Amino acid sequence: MIVSWCSQVEVLNHEAIGCFLTHCGWNSTIETLVAGVPTIAFAQRSDQVTNAKMIEDVWKTGVKVKRRERDGMVEGNEIKRCVETVMQDKEMRRNAKKWRELAKKALNDGESSALNLQAFLNDP
Repeated sequence: MIVSWCSQVEVLNHEAIGCFLTHCGWNSTIETLVAGVPTIAFAQRSDQVTNAKMIEDVWKTGVKVKRRERDGMVEGNEIKRCVETVMQDKEMRRNAKKWRELAKKALNDGESSALNLQAFLNDP
């Protein structure tokens, strides 16, 4: 089925999703992290490159796509490598679940996200 639009958050939180290939925009990066989905980082420009680095090197919830040196293109075999890596790596899965739980906890009363939102709402 092909649809013109769907909720990325709903897709990411569906039980059938094993990994997510993203351009690493900030919204997609956060939605993926909160959903606890291992990620293939296909960054293009600006903050996307930094977000991809965070995904692979800091949060350890995914891998970055490697481009050919000669022209910056990405081959199909590279996407295949990334999918296989992410789908088979148990540590990435554990890390993705860990970040999901941390995000959920941050929304509880008295935790960082709840406190920050309340401070924003209270600021005149």
